[in-house]
Amino acid sequence: MSFETVDVWVEGAVGWLIFNRPESGNAINAQMFLDLEAAWAQLEADDTVRVIVNTGNGGAFQTGLDVRQLAKDKEALRASSRQTRDFELRMTSWHCGVTKPVLAAVNGTCAGGGLHFVADADIVVASNTATFLDPHVSVGQVSAFETIGLLKKAPMESVSRMALLGAHERMTAERAYQLGVVSELTEPEELRTRAASMAAEIAQHDPTQLAALKAMMWSALEKP
Repeated sequence: MSFETVDVWVEGAVGWLIFNRPESGNAINAQMFLDLEAAWAQLEADDTVRVIVNTGNGGAFQTGLDVRQLAKDKEALRASSRQTRDFELRMTSWHCGVTKPVLAAVNGTCAGGGLHFVADADIVVASNTATFLDPHVSVGQVSAFETIGLLKKAPMESVSRMALLGAHERMTAERAYQLGVVSELTEPEELRTRAASMAAEIAQHDPTQLAALKAMMWSALEKP
């Protein structure tokens, strides 16, 4: 199946899901909402895929909701608001119930709703030129699920600082690495190669064991 806003392919035991709206910073428009849910489902259902790598084309990894579209399309705005209010987001692997390990390869700017994909990945690697920011408060919105998810990866002080300062705070890749948001940094041109290598190493393990291990770790985070 081909998609309008994401690229999906399989190399060996590794599936790739790539945001493909580089002209818009890979922002999520109404079509990408649909494509993401279908793409995750396709990779989850493919028995040849044991690990999934998520990255972006162009200079951005993912910049969250396409505010330009929302400003023009009131129905899209209502749908987005309803999904957030009712906790019915279906964007990330965690939202879509993916049981396979997911590796996020952050290639550039990761902003706003893009932080969902970092918070919900099992492993995050990044280009040493990547940046992270949460501009919600600067545009009259409240950061919620992204911030809560990041608290599983980073100290509350650093997450609060990014959320409260909004567009005034841009976390560098080096700082994200120091805080544990990212586990490895690479040169920009080496990011996909390293992500593919790590994914292939993970894929050597039994898929049933990988799924059980992932389920155990995530359930431990979600239970008191």
